[in-house]
Amino acid sequence: MKPAFPLRLEGLDALLRAALQGDDRAYGAFLREAASALRAFASRRAPAAPGYDPEDLVQEILMAVHAKRHTWREGDPVAPWLFAIARYKAVDAYRKHGRKLEVDIDEFAEILASPTAEAVPTPRDVSRAVESLDGRQRAVVSSISVDGRSIGETAEKLKISEGAVRIAFHRGLAAIAARFGS
Repeated sequence: MKPAFPLRLEGLDALLRAALQGDDRAYGAFLREAASALRAFASRRAPAAPGYDPEDLVQEILMAVHAKRHTWREGDPVAPWLFAIARYKAVDAYRKHGRKLEVDIDEFAEILASPTAEAVPTPRDVSRAVESLDGRQRAVVSSISVDGRSIGETAEKLKISEGAVRIAFHRGLAAIAARFGS
């Protein structure tokens, strides 16, 4: 059966144990060995963000290992402890760099250019347009659009047929639309 961790990690327990007892050479050797194992991890797990180098992740992991070296329990293997820190740092790197998408806005300047603003008629403009209609069209458009009456109610009020109301209404709306250039 294949070991879960590369064989070169087997000696890390002894190196870290010696380092925690004050052996600076052992600590240097521990960091070199850990860094070589972490480079393989970082090359697979580092965010694929522009300008982000997997070596940055290795350095962040090593700094965390240095800061948290006192949390390693001497009887436990180093590899699971080391790679737990590495996984957490990889997640942090994804949060920081993984979702960032940089887009040069100049590439989209023509697409995003705002169209010329069209004049939106104000209620006063609409009132003037309705007032400019002839008598029957003005009465029909006002009754339906302004007062909210139905075609039947408007026909009854103005004493004309529903067909005549529809024709006057559509002609009145067409005249208003022509006035606003729609």
